[in-house]
Amino acid sequence: MSREVEHEPERHRYVITVDGADAGTAYYVDAEGSRVFTHTVVDPAYEGQGLGSELVAAALADTRDAGLRITPQCPFVAAWVKRHHEYDDIIDAAAD
Repeated sequence: MSREVEHEPERHRYVITVDGADAGTAYYVDAEGSRVFTHTVVDPAYEGQGLGSELVAAALADTRDAGLRITPQCPFVAAWVKRHHEYDDIIDAAAD
């Protein structure tokens, strides 16, 4: 099973594909030096395979490489960063 995460900046999203089929998406908006992650979804056919975590890890690594901070509005991203502290230095609190 081939997995790949692609950044689609023109659509403000990251997409994970499995064998060429879209399996999940992380949506964001860029605002004032921060990438605000707003929603993450994994197709039900692919749930339970760790694709959401793989997608978020790649999206956050790319965000760091772009020199941006991270604002986790999406509950999945917020929960993920609480368990993975390698991004603590660039996390901003999400607005309620």
